[in-house]
Amino acid sequence: MQRITSRKTTRLLTAAAAAVVVAVGAAAPAAAAQARPGDRPAAETVSLRAQNVTTWINGNVRIGPSTGYRIAYTVAPNQSLSAECWLVGGFVNANGIYHDKWVLLSDGNYIWGGLLKGNEVGDVSQPCWT
Repeated sequence: MQRITSRKTTRLLTAAAAAVVVAVGAAAPAAAAQARPGDRPAAETVSLRAQNVTTWINGNVRIGPSTGYRIAYTVAPNQSLSAECWLVGGFVNANGIYHDKWVLLSDGNYIWGGLLKGNEVGDVSQPCWT
């Protein structure tokens, strides 16, 4: 048996295994399982401990981790939100900040980390892929 030492390879293999499980265990018709533009992406996590994050500026919360997804709602400065984990999504360049880190909120929506106080993921410690 070959040992896998790369985290990237492990993540890719884990994602592939998850896709096989979903494909084998799916009860919905194949047409319903196809993603359409603007659809909410499938959650990448099962159970995580929520953390509070706080916005430093007003901004948009989206249904997916990029500006290509529709806006779910808008947040005000100093608004507290419950977050599950962070992930890499679409790049955003705003307010002198440029990066691709997004935070999955407990309500299933996503906020770009550049809108949050703390580091680029609002000090959320848990990545979504573990």
